[in-house]
Amino acid sequence: MGFIVRYRFLSARWFKAYLLILAGALLIASGYVFFITPYRIVPGGIYGISIVLHHSFGTPVGLMALAFNIPLTLLGIRVLGPRFGAKTITGFILTSGFIDGLTYFFGEEPLVHNDPLLASIYGGAIIGLGVGFLFKAKATCGGTDVMAMMLGKWTRWPLGQLMMMVDSVIVVFGSLVFGDWTTPMYSLIAIFLMGKVIDLVLQGISYEKVALVISDKYEDIGRKIINDLTRGATVIQGNGMYNGSDRNMIFVVLNRRELAMLEAFVHHIDPHAFMVIMNADEILGQGFRSLHEKLTDD
Repeated sequence: MGFIVRYRFLSARWFKAYLLILAGALLIASGYVFFITPYRIVPGGIYGISIVLHHSFGTPVGLMALAFNIPLTLLGIRVLGPRFGAKTITGFILTSGFIDGLTYFFGEEPLVHNDPLLASIYGGAIIGLGVGFLFKAKATCGGTDVMAMMLGKWTRWPLGQLMMMVDSVIVVFGSLVFGDWTTPMYSLIAIFLMGKVIDLVLQGISYEKVALVISDKYEDIGRKIINDLTRGATVIQGNGMYNGSDRNMIFVVLNRRELAMLEAFVHHIDPHAFMVIMNADEILGQGFRSLHEKLTDD
């Protein structure tokens, strides 16, 4: 059985979640109506299929997406269990309704004229922002994530790979139907930006870095981190596989300015030290945002 986050009806968290769903659905619809659909860009998913059908047979994009999402969600509940709560159903119903409502009132004239590249950039970013809002509310707008989850249960393949495969098939399908091989590139640009903006919404802009430092002078480096940079650090005991010698590794989280200072110090005190620098997408725990704060804020 999946994990569904439920909020008390009409509580502050309930209102926040459904306001995020409302705003997210409107943003997703705006991205499709004003940028993606007019240029026949197919960014995967149920809405990509609906765009292909719209330009081929004149069917409404939102209504067709709803027609796909309802049975797909019901099948997903039957196969996977009750993973899809009221917020997900609300999300894809509102998204479909907003898509057709905006199309009815504003038509299919794109906001960006004669520039499909710019349209794919704007559309991907706006849709990504909307999907990020839905994800923060613990909802989705339906589509290929449900398909990928079901395929994952049957095939045991990684979910990310399955979602990429499903979206790729839909992009190629749109290119074959439209007979236009510039479509996949614009679609991939939109998909890429959607993913990046979703990550930005969920994780925020992080300037933190993770540094792993292996040095025989780890004690001096540790004192520099604690006394001068006023950061905490952890010493991890390890064993070198090449020569079997015991080694100590310092694990520390720093911002960019502090990292530059640490690199200069390590180079000065031990030019042969081994350092690994990684981006920290999200840091939770003592000295940073707590996991409890994250869950209650979301």
